[in-house]
Amino acid sequence: MSISTETAIPAGTYALDTVHSHVGFAVKHMVVATFRGRFEKFDATLEVSDDGAPRLTGTVDVTSIEVKDDNLAAHLQSPDFFDAERHPELRFESDSIRVDRGEVVVDGRLTIKGQTRPVEARGTIVGPHEDIAGNTKLGLELTAIVDRTEFGLNWNAPLPKGGMALGNDVTLSVDLELKKA
Repeated sequence: MSISTETAIPAGTYALDTVHSHVGFAVKHMVVATFRGRFEKFDATLEVSDDGAPRLTGTVDVTSIEVKDDNLAAHLQSPDFFDAERHPELRFESDSIRVDRGEVVVDGRLTIKGQTRPVEARGTIVGPHEDIAGNTKLGLELTAIVDRTEFGLNWNAPLPKGGMALGNDVTLSVDLELKKA
């Protein structure tokens, strides 16, 4: 199925512009606040076949996690969370991309810590547009909410007056700028 934006997306392969892209996450912390982090090393490719069918794939290097505390970064890479030594990569592969009431919907499979689960991401797609150098560019901004425990990220701690240190729902946010190869 092709996706419609302002104009049809030309067939071809669209590679990630890492300078102008972002992959992050957010989770409820200590019941009262939202904690955010990001990954610095990631890749994504959008392939659009001659019949207009799109396919999005992406990977994230777990060791590139960025948070504001080195001890926390080390804990997030431990077996309690991502287990970076045995599972150094997060992976996403789309099954379908469609537009639903003006919003792009990407259904696919997300693999974290060796566990693969279906996920639906929603957001916007902009383009294609020509940049100042004559390149064809697309913008894709997606958000998905996943239950971290379904991927084996089970660490938590009870709080003295009720509740848990971490929420189970994690919001994943991906902002991609893609250039036609």
